[in-house]
Amino acid sequence: MSILVVGTVALDTVETPSGKSEDGLGGSALFFAAAASHFSTVHLVGVVGKDFPMVNIDFLKKRNVNFDGMHILDGKTFRWGGKYHEDLNTRDTLFTELNVIENFYPTVPESYQQSEYVFLANTGPKLQEHVLNQVKNPKLVICDTMNLWIQIAKDDLMRLLKRVDILMLNDSEAQMLTGQRNLVAAAKKVHSMGPHTVIIKKGEHGALIMNKGLYFYSPSFPVEMAVDPTGAGDSFAGGFVGHLAKVGKHDDTTLKQAMIMGTVMGAYCVEKFSVDGLIDITWDDILNRYNQIREFVHFDPVT
Repeated sequence: MSILVVGTVALDTVETPSGKSEDGLGGSALFFAAAASHFSTVHLVGVVGKDFPMVNIDFLKKRNVNFDGMHILDGKTFRWGGKYHEDLNTRDTLFTELNVIENFYPTVPESYQQSEYVFLANTGPKLQEHVLNQVKNPKLVICDTMNLWIQIAKDDLMRLLKRVDILMLNDSEAQMLTGQRNLVAAAKKVHSMGPHTVIIKKGEHGALIMNKGLYFYSPSFPVEMAVDPTGAGDSFAGGFVGHLAKVGKHDDTTLKQAMIMGTVMGAYCVEKFSVDGLIDITWDDILNRYNQIREFVHFDPVT
């Protein structure tokens, strides 16, 4: 089944203890597509300037990512720069140049409007709702957000959440949105806002998924060398939604599997700069890590 993703397409300049990458492919929609395209067809909605190196996304076109919804406007592509501290858990934003995304409200191509799975990647909630208004009867709507929108556009976000099935956010964002310090209590509060399922990401400490009948924890995958954590959450989302679309259902068993697939894709992402860690992996590579995680968390009952 097909996936529609709307989000940012960017050029990132990132410095970590492992080195530096200048003007690498970035943005929530591109990281998501690079991961999800290993599972299913992806229809991408985004915007770039005429300076964007289109040849650099040829690998995604070969993997059934459709760019008919990519708008190319006069001006410059969205750019972001950041420097990570030694532990990779904290970073300093060096610059943010919105450029062509500042006033972007796209028209969704007719060929995208029947997409069964819709992922609203991290961008303003008004834009997310604008895209959702153009989609016809999606099977599942999954949304990502961040602290900025909770701070400056909470009313818009709350209106959007009434139409969302699954919400993804990190632990501090869950606490900020709900006013609950305990994450279980925060998840229950999110359920009352509209989404029947909430995923709370905890970075290197894994992720939780909760709904009225499910409480499941996915550990992180222990990579040997983490190079660049940029886009790890979007790659996690790509693996998660990609698996749901590949299987075509979202019962609790499938949601658990999707969490592990998300963990796998997030781990591949952090091993290289930009989207490079997601380019050359194979389906066998993905299944190998999936099965390794199954072994990590397997244990026998005590009698």
